[in-house]
Amino acid sequence: MGDERQETLGLRTLEDISVIILHSHDLQETLDNIVNLVAKRMDSDVCSIYLLEEDGVTLTLKATKGLSKASVGKITMKTSEGLTGLVIEQKGVVAIENAPNHPRYKYFRETKEEKFQSFLGIPLFERKTPVGVIVVQTREPRVFTGEEVSSLATIAYQISSIVINAKLLDSIRIKEEERAFFEHELKKIKAHGFTREDQAAGGKKKGGKQQLMLAGSAASPGFCWGKVYILNQRVNRNGSGLEKVMPRPEERKRFLIALEKAKIHTLYMEKRVAQLLSKEDAAIFHTHLMIMEDRGFISRVLDLIDKDYGAPRAVKEAVDYYLGAFSQMEDPYLRERSADMEDIGRRIIDCLEGNDPSRVRLREKRIIVASDVLPSDMATLDHEKVVGIITERGDVNSHAAIMARSLGIPAVLGLAGLLKNIGLRNEVIIDGNSGHIYINPDDRIKVEYERLQRDHSSKQRELDGLRDLPAVTTDGARVFLRANIGLLSDIRVALANGAEGVGLYRTEFPYMARKSFPDRNEQCGLYRKILEGFNRLPVNIRTLDIGGDKGLPYFAYPKEDNPFMGWRSIRVSLEREDIFREQLAGVLMASPHGKASLMFPMVSSVDEILAIKRILAEVKEELKRDGKPFDPAIPFGIMVEIPAAVQTADILIKEVDYFSIGTNDLIQYTLAADRNNPKVKKYYDPYHPAVLHSIKRVADVGIQSGKKVSLCGEMAAEPINALLLLGMGISDFSLSAPYIPIIKQAIRKISLSTCREIAAHVLSLESAGAVKEYLGKIKMELGL
Repeated sequence: MGDERQETLGLRTLEDISVIILHSHDLQETLDNIVNLVAKRMDSDVCSIYLLEEDGVTLTLKATKGLSKASVGKITMKTSEGLTGLVIEQKGVVAIENAPNHPRYKYFRETKEEKFQSFLGIPLFERKTPVGVIVVQTREPRVFTGEEVSSLATIAYQISSIVINAKLLDSIRIKEEERAFFEHELKKIKAHGFTREDQAAGGKKKGGKQQLMLAGSAASPGFCWGKVYILNQRVNRNGSGLEKVMPRPEERKRFLIALEKAKIHTLYMEKRVAQLLSKEDAAIFHTHLMIMEDRGFISRVLDLIDKDYGAPRAVKEAVDYYLGAFSQMEDPYLRERSADMEDIGRRIIDCLEGNDPSRVRLREKRIIVASDVLPSDMATLDHEKVVGIITERGDVNSHAAIMARSLGIPAVLGLAGLLKNIGLRNEVIIDGNSGHIYINPDDRIKVEYERLQRDHSSKQRELDGLRDLPAVTTDGARVFLRANIGLLSDIRVALANGAEGVGLYRTEFPYMARKSFPDRNEQCGLYRKILEGFNRLPVNIRTLDIGGDKGLPYFAYPKEDNPFMGWRSIRVSLEREDIFREQLAGVLMASPHGKASLMFPMVSSVDEILAIKRILAEVKEELKRDGKPFDPAIPFGIMVEIPAAVQTADILIKEVDYFSIGTNDLIQYTLAADRNNPKVKKYYDPYHPAVLHSIKRVADVGIQSGKKVSLCGEMAAEPINALLLLGMGISDFSLSAPYIPIIKQAIRKISLSTCREIAAHVLSLESAGAVKEYLGKIKMELGL
């Protein structure tokens, strides 16, 4: 029965609290719904929430299920009073079977709580500072089990963040109601014939500024606030075909002249970014030049002009064709590369229509607001006067986000409804850590964010100090933290965050940016730059992973009902040996310039590995005959990302030098859940026991064989997950570079033995809900 209650309380309650957040309209409704839910799930007679007032010593009853509703808002006590105050004083759990007999028991007549015997109180924290208490009481004496206390502690942890955010939202709601009141009063004034001056005076009281909070994707960390500059990207300039179309020869000439002008502007931006940041950051513009010189792209535009399209419309149609290859991809990193193609089209159309794409000059420091910030925008902005960036589109893998992180500019992207809710007179607070912005915040929110900014600056200084330190546990276990990359510009970001090399280099983008498959010499040049950029640090190069969601405009794929289960990744490479051999040759030719290793995706059998080895041996023999130097002992590994590889890991390990667990696909294939399908996204769960035991099995096989097992994927970017995985036997991680410092900090504060204890307990649990609850408790205890 206890296990059933634990399961019911834990997973279902956490899920339902998420629903409550979405459907509650204010703080009071949120708290009321939570106490009703927890009381029901705990099978208790009472659940109450007390919050600390701003003085830090007064607790007020804010919501209750079971006590007198009339006492809400009226019952207050000092933290030195009562059992609830004792929870705050001790900053920990207070559980008592017979509460009225306790010396700290305090009776409030208004609550009518004399009939309740047992008491369980758990503090609500914000950054280790108590903000309130959640209390559970029952009529009959009851000893609360460890599982019940643990579950309620996890729920309390979630409630804490809800309370803080709800308070901020509530203050915005109150201000909005005030604004609506004054608007109503102004209408009454107008109806009674008051003067225009009187109306203006009344309007100035609120300045006509609406307060609002919007949530997006946290793209670059940090806090800032200030006035806005709305970037005029001429969003209506889209080559719609409404322009006058001249004779075909003139339209062709217009396009070719505009193309040359766009190349000149691109060269300027490449030079500017190289001077401002680095050649690696500027490399994206070299890719843009390659696309603008691509015969396939040029021919497509000219063919459309020959069909009586105007040049601007023809450019837009051609660009849209290429955008289609990117926008359908599952991999967010690769999907965001579509912004580069969009940028190229915008630049050419600017030149066609005579728009000046010159540098944006700001008179004072401002927050940049835009529908999207493209690479050319980042190149032409005056970065010294950009304090933050917010956009309606885009995400954390966009080139603008990468450059913002390089420059240390806080950025939040993907803010739905941003442009219709903001104006030039507005002020904005950006929280680049949580992905929230506050438009026209009141003084309370400003004070709160001043504190958060101080905390963030202090935390950042602490993390910066870790950059050159190794990731070592308190009992001496060494952990390696490497970066996932895909562009030359990622080198700078990775090294700035202390990456110890590259655990996953996605090689797809160089293929996507070309008109045809790049030959071995082109690929060698690119791989050499990556290897030299990391200066003898390991670089793990994954061979071409196309198919499924990753298409190439110049490569025909068969139509498949289920492409993710179809012809993709290594299956394409082994069938199209001509493409595969060129890539292997490119990597081998670049290998003397660094510390390269080869990794092959979606391998499922020994037969595939033997086929790869045969082809690799033949390519090596060919290079040897041609006198091309290469590393003959280049390490050879596979990605473990499908159940077949997990089940036969002990067989496959004999044929390779190392494994790399790709958690994103492993979770998807193990649970038969497409994480981008909203209908089944809830089934995509890294904490499912099947996923965790799969990872453990692969780690054990690596340990037993004496071969390295690394892990790449979003799962490792969360500190508590990294500690769990470390305890399961994984000591080599590859993740998005900005997450490396926070993972390193967590590792340096804990022992390997503790991580093993955490992992052992997690692997004994029978449900994802139980795992999440337990890890939530550990996360709170460790202050992560």
